[in-house]
Amino acid sequence: MQHMNSVSILVMNGPNLSRLGKREPEVYGKRTLDDINRGLAESFPDVSFEFFQSEDEGALLEKLFHCEDHGGYRGVVLNAGALTHYSIALRDAISAVSIPVIEVHLSNIYAREEFRRTSVISEVCQGVISGFGPNSYHLGVRGLLVMLEES
Repeated sequence: MQHMNSVSILVMNGPNLSRLGKREPEVYGKRTLDDINRGLAESFPDVSFEFFQSEDEGALLEKLFHCEDHGGYRGVVLNAGALTHYSIALRDAISAVSIPVIEVHLSNIYAREEFRRTSVISEVCQGVISGFGPNSYHLGVRGLLVMLEES
């Protein structure tokens, strides 16, 4: 795959993802969010990443709107955590911005509890990747880069 020069991507993580490596390692693995972010930067040296994590739904909305209003990012890779399943506010924010958002999940949400099998944000995201552990982020970035090259 040909890399695009100076592509900037925001990797955004929602509630509880700051606890990776500590929270339910049998489900989410032992790697921390910093480990995942470092792996992305190493795997995609031609991409300029910003990494953002918040426990607060409002901060995630504001970050999306800031990206839209101030430019600079070609796309967003988003692990919304639990907000995936119920945040109409986040869904509406994704729908309100023109930059593409790729939804990612570490675990296979369809092999988990019933409530985790519903994503209210999938319909407004460009793609969804679920169940590949930390590699879900890599697949999300790769998918976003291919999509940007084709547009």
